[in-house]
Amino acid sequence: MTVSYSLEVANARFGGFSKLLFRWKGSIYRLLYKDFLVFCGVYLFFSVFYRFLLTPRQQDLFERIALYCDQFTNTNFIPVLFVLGFYVTLAFNRWWGQYTSFPLPDNLMMVVSGNIHGADERGRLLRRTLMRYANLSSVLILRSISTRVHKRFPTLEHIVEAGFMTTHELKKFESLHSDFNKYWMPLTWFSNLAARAREEGRVRDDIALRLLMDELNNYRAKCSLLFHYDWISIPLVYTQVVTIAVYSFFAFCVIGRQFLNPEKGYKGHQMDMYVPVFTLLQFFFYSGWLKVGELIINPFGEDDDDFETNQLIDRNIQVSMLAVDDMYQNLAPIVKDKHWTQRHFSVPYTLSTAAETLRPAFKGSTFDMRMSAEDLEIHQPADTPVKKQYLALKGCLGDSLDGLLQRGKGILRGGSLPSLLDVTSHPNEEEHVDVSPQPQKSTKPTDTFKILGNSKGTSRTVV
Repeated sequence: MTVSYSLEVANARFGGFSKLLFRWKGSIYRLLYKDFLVFCGVYLFFSVFYRFLLTPRQQDLFERIALYCDQFTNTNFIPVLFVLGFYVTLAFNRWWGQYTSFPLPDNLMMVVSGNIHGADERGRLLRRTLMRYANLSSVLILRSISTRVHKRFPTLEHIVEAGFMTTHELKKFESLHSDFNKYWMPLTWFSNLAARAREEGRVRDDIALRLLMDELNNYRAKCSLLFHYDWISIPLVYTQVVTIAVYSFFAFCVIGRQFLNPEKGYKGHQMDMYVPVFTLLQFFFYSGWLKVGELIINPFGEDDDDFETNQLIDRNIQVSMLAVDDMYQNLAPIVKDKHWTQRHFSVPYTLSTAAETLRPAFKGSTFDMRMSAEDLEIHQPADTPVKKQYLALKGCLGDSLDGLLQRGKGILRGGSLPSLLDVTSHPNEEEHVDVSPQPQKSTKPTDTFKILGNSKGTSRTVV
């Protein structure tokens, strides 16, 4: 079963990811522990062999060999990081492409339910048969690429017994000889049956028939893409290069990373720690990386994180039949919604989420940018008299504060579901500039602009 931990990492918190390290199912420990034990056993064998079973002359020869092997492991003579990184990236892109190519009948069943009309038995039969053909095609393609599905449906008779195919359809399926996979045959039946429904008037126009064919072709394209993913693999030579690079690197590490006699003064061998901690970590990281590539290169097996193809088949046939049969013209009465008579209303919040209403809505990164008086000055052309005009800074900090105060007026209702009362205050009236002639009190010409305030009755005059 696919291991899901989305809920555990929904919020980033202290120690959140650390808890995932103690899981066993689907973990790197379960995938790598056998290889790790083999590496530790081989390393321990050479260590004991060097320390207790060799003569001093043989130990000198072993030490020279170890120093020689250590040169290649420390100077990146074998480009393990490069070949592993590119290989895992390629395998991951392939894994994600196979996931997005899985044929889901959701779009097709919506089109069938909305365009194959008739509440009688004939209309119901047409809709259910069309969706059964679509699901049959996906079962046939998954049976040819997924070991789980093949074990569930080892023969075509098992598919007939499951209800995806009738005995007459099985005879027609087997009567057509082809050397290639015949997963496309049920989709051909789908197109022919849709054309017959158009002739009977169940499909009301050619546009609806075209929509059916377009969705059918999209569904068929995904089935075909899954087949080609299974047919065309990552080139074998590259998989071999990566595997040889990793295992040969650690084969040299088994000898080259041995702790030599510190009394002989070899460079980098001043301590004898017996256990190569950092070499073991390096093996865990590099070999684990390789195992990840091996795991996701084909997600249609039976590993912990492989796709749950059998459950997807069950889900697809159930929801598609519900959509085209039980849900066909099964509508609830059309009534006025709860907020029909309210122009301004707020959606209730629970007590744990009520604090979110006090946050001002995001209106743009420059909405709350502070402006100076010089920034508000209107620039006039050079041939006109110089007159300084200042316009009110609208929609910035003032509106944000007003909106925050209005949201703060909401109170929690009692009951099992606390909610905020509707804010009944009127929205701020749009500020406008009333230009009217004013009596001049001096010989110096001035322009007076009266800035009308909002619903709170505030006003100001800028000269």
